[in-house]
Amino acid sequence: MNVIETVVCSAKDGSSAKLRRLVLARQEFKRRQNGCIAAWMGTALDNDTMILVQSVYATAQDWKAISEKVRQDLDEVDGGIERFLLGPPLVGMFN
Repeated sequence: MNVIETVVCSAKDGSSAKLRRLVLARQEFKRRQNGCIAAWMGTALDNDTMILVQSVYATAQDWKAISEKVRQDLDEVDGGIERFLLGPPLVGMFN
């Protein structure tokens, strides 16, 4: 069964461009992995600091493996996205 990951987050003041670049890099990375069906990102129409991120995986195991690969291959190199977030993201997983 496919799994959809949905994340809504906001950037700290002055960090929206950097956060968008990091999120886009992660979505592109995910799309290149086996098990990721699709991955995209969008910003709010009236506020480019609010970001919606969605990814579709073939299985929950694919989500887990790809998420770990993002942490190992990207977060360890660039420090991750957390320092650019205004607060904790809203995350949802759906079948």
